[in-house]
Amino acid sequence: MAFAALLLVAVTAANAQKVNRTAFLSRIEKSDADIADAKKNTKAATWLNRGKTFYEAAAEPTKSLFINTDAAVLKLTLGNPTASNPAELRGQACEEWVYPYFTAYVFDNKVIAWKQTQWIVEDAPAQAVAAYCKAYELDPKSAPKVKAGLQQVSDFCSQAGDVAGNRNDYAEAAAAYRQAFEAQAACPAFGEPNPELLFYAGYMYTMDASEHRSAEAYAAGAECLNKAIDLGYCDEEGNLYYFLFHCYYGQKASDPEFVIRAKDALLQGVEKYPKNERILEGLTQLYTSTEDHVGDPADLVALLDNAIEADPENADLWFGRGRIFYALNNYDESIASFKKIVELQPERFDAYFYLGVFYTIKGDAMNTEANQKQRISQAAYEADQRAVVEVYKQAVPYFEKAHELKPDDADTLEYIKSLCFRLRDEEGMQAKYEHYNALFKKAKGLE
Repeated sequence: MAFAALLLVAVTAANAQKVNRTAFLSRIEKSDADIADAKKNTKAATWLNRGKTFYEAAAEPTKSLFINTDAAVLKLTLGNPTASNPAELRGQACEEWVYPYFTAYVFDNKVIAWKQTQWIVEDAPAQAVAAYCKAYELDPKSAPKVKAGLQQVSDFCSQAGDVAGNRNDYAEAAAAYRQAFEAQAACPAFGEPNPELLFYAGYMYTMDASEHRSAEAYAAGAECLNKAIDLGYCDEEGNLYYFLFHCYYGQKASDPEFVIRAKDALLQGVEKYPKNERILEGLTQLYTSTEDHVGDPADLVALLDNAIEADPENADLWFGRGRIFYALNNYDESIASFKKIVELQPERFDAYFYLGVFYTIKGDAMNTEANQKQRISQAAYEADQRAVVEVYKQAVPYFEKAHELKPDDADTLEYIKSLCFRLRDEEGMQAKYEHYNALFKKAKGLE
């Protein structure tokens, strides 16, 4: 048995990656002859076969690759790489395994990404899509086979997008996701295309544009994201509107009108996703910018207040209001908003946590202001410090309630133990500090 296993490994290793390019080119040459034939050209089967040929030509070089494939399995399947070099991917040291048609990136004995370096036919996916569309045009009854073929092409392109994204090759990922969508949208036989692919394309264009300051990529991202919206799609958290904001804002050098479009994208987003912190932060930056002048911050508050008036029990609207006031350094209104949330949702962890944070930050701001004052008496100084202590003390019970709701949250424990240490001269606070400090150390694995 051991001898047989050695034979198996020897045979497999000898069979390094082999792609029969000549056979595929022969099949394509035959397909070219078939569509040039007046009789065969009119048959859907001719075009279905052509679509399959081009799809298989596209998929063949990487058909054995999957994310998290064991490196040993890769070698057993394709043989040893022609070269193996140290590399870095997304800031992580890994190995680069070079094969004739692709380079695989291996970390911890797993394939984490790859890059196709050679094609049998460069535009094979597009050729496959065109062929399937022609088959449906000639015979609508071929729709099920056409749809299945287009799905295969789309899945291949979508996987290429996933893998390119894993390499932080945002431009390639965006193009692949867009091609995946276009494969579905190319023919009525497919039905409704999946707009989520456009969202991923737009997201990748946004990342690429931000990295390279590319107006073209920003424009492409805006196009994809707007089309996704037109098709009724948005991701669960509403980040699409934040990416659209960036795509518009990134084009403001060419036309100041893009700043207004950027603002409108965020306003649409906050109306639908008032809890999205990215959208809220983007709006706050725009409304408080000395450069862009998109409007008075009071208008932004009025927008949320009007929404709350129409839906006063919407906790997410109160969340958004509190976050806006926090960004404007109005801690009292932030606190008032989040107190409304705990009134509506008494067991909501993040509401208690943020109330603790807002009281802490308010105390910090008061302490800074107090230390900058010019006073004429020690009594005045002590009065200011007493006021600061009272604000800090108000934070503690909110953090304690947050801890009760989520006992293992280390951030909450760190806030409580730090506050209690600061307030250790107040009655009972030294004991609280010791209790929460022990829990914090346990949560962080320090004991």
